[in-house]
Amino acid sequence: MKFLFDSDTWQEIYGSIRKNKVRTSITIIGVLWGIFLLVVLLGSARGLENSFNKLFGNFATNSVFVWTQSTDTPFKGFQEGRRFTLNMNDIAALKSEYADEIRLLAPRNQTNNLIIKDFKSGSFKVSGDYPILDQIQKKQLLYGRFLNQNDINTNAKVTVISEDMYKQLFEIDAFPIGQYLKINSISYKVIGVYKPSSTIDFDGDCAYIPFTTYRKVYNTADNVDWMMITANEGTDIEQMERDVLLTLKGLHKVHPEDERAFGSVNLGKEIGKVTGFITGMQFLTWFVGIATLVAGVFAIGNILLITVKERTKEIGIRRAIGATPKSIRQQIVLESVFLTTVAGMLGVVLGSFVLFVIDMAFGQGEDATLINPTVNIPIILIAFVTLVVLGTLIGLIPAHMATVVKPIEALREE
Repeated sequence: MKFLFDSDTWQEIYGSIRKNKVRTSITIIGVLWGIFLLVVLLGSARGLENSFNKLFGNFATNSVFVWTQSTDTPFKGFQEGRRFTLNMNDIAALKSEYADEIRLLAPRNQTNNLIIKDFKSGSFKVSGDYPILDQIQKKQLLYGRFLNQNDINTNAKVTVISEDMYKQLFEIDAFPIGQYLKINSISYKVIGVYKPSSTIDFDGDCAYIPFTTYRKVYNTADNVDWMMITANEGTDIEQMERDVLLTLKGLHKVHPEDERAFGSVNLGKEIGKVTGFITGMQFLTWFVGIATLVAGVFAIGNILLITVKERTKEIGIRRAIGATPKSIRQQIVLESVFLTTVAGMLGVVLGSFVLFVIDMAFGQGEDATLINPTVNIPIILIAFVTLVVLGTLIGLIPAHMATVVKPIEALREE
């Protein structure tokens, strides 16, 4: 290890680099570009993934939404175009048949109504729901609480409203909890105010009331407008969607191959497409980054081979006055390691700076598209160490070429 601290060794390396400034700069840029790309692309992919997680952060992503439409195939005496509705018997049947697959099942009813508070009013969506809705689509409460089971059992006339509804219907700075407003001419006590999600929100500004209360007030009997189903971990969400639709078709005497009778959205399937894209992007990032790194390292090897060729006579003189093949080999390998280390450090620094700029430009605010685009330090260290190791290995080739030349032949080189 003494040669690492030998000033003569470093002076010779410095002299070699100074003689070939342009060539050395191009080589460093080639290696720098590889690790720079790796850092920036991996960081951007992480930022995209973070944005995606934020987008669905308050939602149970392995969910399916189901509603009825109209049939497109005659079946069992019923003509094409028949309309029908879901009901609570469907909910019970699905819970029983798919007890192992279904984690949460929320029947829902919705309508639009005029909501009045004193002399202020507005037309808003009113939704009859069960408390489990808060587990499927978590509500960010600003005041109070969400619906609970006691509200369901007692048919309570209570409601949870959105922040915008609160601002539109209440006086500035008025405390909403415990106050009353009228929906369909019936007074409801406000028990909570929530902030709608800035990303995915199927309801928007909505007044939530107990499902049982909605059923009595709007006389919907056992009818259900639509349902939200969340699967257990490990359940094939696409297969569950097919099974649920087939069961519902059987319950409502719909042809098994009728594609129009039920509408559905498989959130898990759609999310799978996005996660697949992100995974593919990360793989492509690694491939491009590593390929560029390797290309840069080979460029260093080529530069050193040319340098050795140009310094053949000098190497011959050093050999003639007593320099050992080992010392010459160490100097050339050290030069390779030095160039790759400098290039790698510059690439990491520049890549981190670009990620900082990206975060400032696209990662701030509610509409951020790349949130916290960063790369884990262990990944950077692994990439950096790999770069240095490759630089060492590639340096062995010109080092070997330098030591196989006999001193007498090197001295004759013009």
